[in-house]
Parts: sequence; C-alpha cells; structure tokens
Amino acid sequence: MTCDFAVRLEAVWSRIRAAEARFQRPPGSVRLLAVSKTQPATAIAAAAAAGQYCFGENYLRETLDKMAALAVQGMALEWHFIGPIQANKTRAIAERFAWVHSVDRLKIAERLNAQRPNHLPPLNICLQINISHEPSKHGLEESELPAAARAMAMLPRIRLRGLMAIPAPTLEFAAQRQSFAQVRHLQERLIAAGLQLDVLSMGMSNDLEAAIAEGSTLVRIGAALFGPRA
Repeated sequence: MTCDFAVRLEAVWSRIRAAEARFQRPPGSVRLLAVSKTQPATAIAAAAAAGQYCFGENYLRETLDKMAALAVQGMALEWHFIGPIQANKTRAIAERFAWVHSVDRLKIAERLNAQRPNHLPPLNICLQINISHEPSKHGLEESELPAAARAMAMLPRIRLRGLMAIPAPTLEFAAQRQSFAQVRHLQERLIAAGLQLDVLSMGMSNDLEAAIAEGSTLVRIGAALFGPRA
C-alpha cells in the first residue's frame, strides 16, 4: 500500500511542479491536500508513511473515528474539513480541525468562532463560492460574498484565508480555466477592498493544471492518489 501510494503521490507532485513551471508560478507555491474521505485509517497511515500529512475529509463521524485510530499511532496530521457543514456539527469541527474549506454562510462562521477552543490557534477557513450557480452545490453566490467576507474577517477565533470552489465538471481546458479565473477575480476584489487573503482552494484530480494556471494555492486530490472510490 505504501509503495503504491508513494508512486501515485510522486505522479501528482510531478503534475503540480510541471504546471507551476508551465504557468510561471513560483516553485512550491501550490500545496497538496489528499482527499481521504471514505478511505480507511490504514490508507491514511500509508499515505503519511509516504510523506503526505495533510488530509481533507467530508464526513465528520467517519473522520473522528479515523483521528482516534491514527492518534494511537502518534501521527501528527493536519486535518481539513471540506464537506457541507450542518450547524449541529460545528463544535467538533471547531475543536478538531485546523482548516475548514466549506464555510458557506455567516451563521456557520459565527458558530465555529464561538466554539473554537482558546488554547488552539484561530481556525483557518475558506469561503465556498458556488461559481457555476449549480442548485445541487453548496456555496455563496457572488453577490453575497463581499458582506459575508467582511463580517467573517472580524471574528477573532477564525482566520479567513481565502476562497474555495468546485466548478461544474468539464474536460475542456479553456472552460476549466474560465471558471477558476472567475474565482481568482473575486478574491482579487476582496484583497483590493482590504482583506488579507492568501489561499485559493481549487483544483482536483481532473482539473488541477487549469486551477494552477489561474492561481490556485491548494489543490484537493482524491482519486489520483487513492484510486476511484467504490
């Protein structure tokens, strides 16, 4: 398992490094988040053994079980919550995660802020944008973004880092770039308005090159690392 993952990990890093070079991004400017939802704790342990320490999860109960199993092994991992957030789940997320990429309304940010333990650093969050306006997708609409971002930036126990988006899937490179460019432009407007943002969480296994071309600083990769989910 470790050997197989190490091969896939190096292949993904090769794609990232090639995209950085192709699109004149500084070397090392893109982070890799391994999307480990539905993967067992043993798969995450194998990934850590291969040198991957940041993991993205969608399902809270499943993740808490994996956290407990891996803590017994003494693994220091960085956990990112990337799935839809229910209001009754915010306390455990605020207490156990370092990052949340899927904040899509002020109420959730306020709950995370109130429930973040004082002994931990502020919780890093990204605002999720519904960039393709899909009814089935979570996320703020563009018109809601400025007011929500300003309000969240004032909360002391969270740190607004940037934007996250999952555009409608397409295999056309130009269309992929167009969607990611829209997210980048939204972030640039927020920065011009005085917000200090440094993260664009966008790009997955099938479109990471287009995301890097348009400024992604963190790609969320599942299938290319762990294989297709059952």
